[in-house]
Amino acid sequence: MPTYEYRCEKCGYQFEKFQNINDDPIKVCPECGGPVKRLISGGNGLIFKGSGFYITDYKKSNSSSNSSSNSSTNNNNKK
Repeated sequence: MPTYEYRCEKCGYQFEKFQNINDDPIKVCPECGGPVKRLISGGNGLIFKGSGFYITDYKKSNSSSNSSSNSSTNNNNKK
């Protein structure tokens, strides 16, 4: 369900409302009772929820092969 942004035409109060797409738009300001207008916004885009996403989550197989090849190269240079 999307979040819609509204602004009161009488007092200027601006607020957001989490509504179903099929719901009717809000017409009355919750602060002063004046008429409100739904604003057009770019939206929030994609929201990630959870513990986090890290770049290392997808590079485990490459990083281990690179580190082993680097360590063998370093050992050869020390001789």
